[in-house]
Amino acid sequence: METLFTSNVFETEIIQLADTRETIVRGGRDKFSLLSKAFDGIMQIGVIGWGSQGPAQAQNLKESLEGTDIKVKIGLRSGSSSMDSAREAGFTEDNGTLGEMYQVIGESDMVILLISDAAQVENYKQIFSSLKPGAVLGLSHGFLLGHLESVGEYFPAGNNVIGVCPKGMGPSVRRLYVQGKEVNGAGINCSFAVEQDVDGKATDQALAWAIAVGAPYVFKTTLGYEFRSDIFGERGILLGAVHGVSEAMYRNLVMEKGVAEEDAFTATVENITGPLSRTISHEGIIAVYRKLDDEGKKTFERMYSAAYHPAFDVLMEIYDEVSSGNEIRSVVMAERRFPRYPMGKIDGTKMWKVGEKVRAARTDEPVVDPATAGLYCAVMMAQIDLLIEKGHCLSEVCNESVIEAVDSLNPYMHFKGVAFMVDNCSTTARLGSRKWAPKFDYNVMQQALVDFDEGKPADTELVEAFKGHMIHDVLATVATMRPSVDISLSE
Repeated sequence: METLFTSNVFETEIIQLADTRETIVRGGRDKFSLLSKAFDGIMQIGVIGWGSQGPAQAQNLKESLEGTDIKVKIGLRSGSSSMDSAREAGFTEDNGTLGEMYQVIGESDMVILLISDAAQVENYKQIFSSLKPGAVLGLSHGFLLGHLESVGEYFPAGNNVIGVCPKGMGPSVRRLYVQGKEVNGAGINCSFAVEQDVDGKATDQALAWAIAVGAPYVFKTTLGYEFRSDIFGERGILLGAVHGVSEAMYRNLVMEKGVAEEDAFTATVENITGPLSRTISHEGIIAVYRKLDDEGKKTFERMYSAAYHPAFDVLMEIYDEVSSGNEIRSVVMAERRFPRYPMGKIDGTKMWKVGEKVRAARTDEPVVDPATAGLYCAVMMAQIDLLIEKGHCLSEVCNESVIEAVDSLNPYMHFKGVAFMVDNCSTTARLGSRKWAPKFDYNVMQQALVDFDEGKPADTELVEAFKGHMIHDVLATVATMRPSVDISLSE
């Protein structure tokens, strides 16, 4: 899918990714002086919600717009437990930057809706009716569009509707932006979408929003493609799959092969979040394979061959469930069960207790385990292939399958384990990870690891397809637009 666009404010460039062209905009603090022009006519931006994305985007916007006449104001439900947290971040009633949700919606020229996906579904009619005539409605996820499509409804006709979707969890959006105060261009890549443009300003409004929250690289998609790739991706390699395959591989090493628990954790989770993520982030997926010795390559090839199709089967099921609206309905129904039936813990098993010990004893980065490398890369490549098959632009494919995983999410699992990664994300992501991780665990355990342990030879055609895949050159281009610093986590 070619995604070409023009801007009246920001410099654009066209990049060649395989056989397609995409227009992109490079962000950075040197573009902040253009924000007022792009936000022409917008005097107040109302950020609604204080969940995963709300604190990050609101603080980044406020700091990026410092010195302009544009106010960033938080809107929360009356009595919300998040009020105190917003006040601690400097948004208060006294300075006019904190108020009741619908009051803020009604007075803002641009409304960025960051309440939970299910809450958007429950409240969208009142939200739409509360918008000022001509106000811009901003979404950081296409979930609401997916719901509207499923019930035959749409957005109000008189408002620009845009999306800016950071390719990472809210805490990463904030942390990299803060790190980037010293290094221009540090932040999380964003896709943007223009769903409805009533006055010709929507593209520049979306680009300004993305640059203001710190995106080093902004690419275009549609809200329809975005919600499909995003909900799908977090159930796949970003959260659900990486959890599930780690559990299966660890259990196989300990129970079937008699490997010591600490060594099994190092060979699986520590490998994925350490050398594999670092190599993929800076050198691409193919570099993982090329760095192995001859025996390592053979092991990688056998595991890759054993794991690719079982992973693809689960991913195909997830994509269909998302695209059909079933997964959206599942999230809405689940949130209706809260708070009586909240989500439980996901890091209390022996494996993750062992992980605490391994992290505490870290010294040098572990040597790459070629079997874990083959398994992880197989799942990642299966996700890439499926998104390409479904027509997603290559920037979206790379960000939703690779960059978000290794630059935004895996560092959190590396720091404190799977729950710290998953539960720093949105409710939709948390639910999806819990639902689909067991399916990846099951398919890998029942099929991939059985074939691998029985010595099934590598599928030469599949391996050659991996080695010659166009995504490697695409990633090399996109990698030049990754954050200018690696995310740094500390207590």
